[in-house]
Amino acid sequence: MTREEKSKVIDDLTAQLADNSNIYLADISGLDAGTTSNLRRACYKANVSLAVVKNTLLSKAMESSDKDFGNLPEVLKGNTSIMFSETGNGPAKVIKEFRKKAEKPLLKGAFIEEAIFVGDEMLDTLVSIKSKEEVIGDIIGLLQSPAKNVVSALKSGGGKIAGILKTLSEKEG
Repeated sequence: MTREEKSKVIDDLTAQLADNSNIYLADISGLDAGTTSNLRRACYKANVSLAVVKNTLLSKAMESSDKDFGNLPEVLKGNTSIMFSETGNGPAKVIKEFRKKAEKPLLKGAFIEEAIFVGDEMLDTLVSIKSKEEVIGDIIGLLQSPAKNVVSALKSGGGKIAGILKTLSEKEG
């Protein structure tokens, strides 16, 4: 690879790092071609982008990025694949599901909306992260609940009030 080609790859990786707020680093070394193809298919179905990258080029892209990757560059050893996703837990779910049939991919680390996770033991934590849309949905559900209770109380209470008023008016008459 020439110096110009390396520079272009670093620029492309830097742009991808800037455009994505959910970045996973995984080790898929040792997977045969068929298994790797199945992993790529699983990623595609989950809207997860998967690419194998050179550690030195990714490290330089991380350095030139505006984001603070903390100690994430330290995990760039051995074979590294990078995964991008719109949802914070998308790649974690793909990895966890895929590991039911294979030993890899292993999670090296992740950058999720400014938070940094390092190590394969963080996989379950990452799977349980809710997406922005899920959190907004939960909040809307919580906000709607008291309003629904008030409306239903007024509806059921309205009949009681009318009944009480009717009874009172009959007594006076």
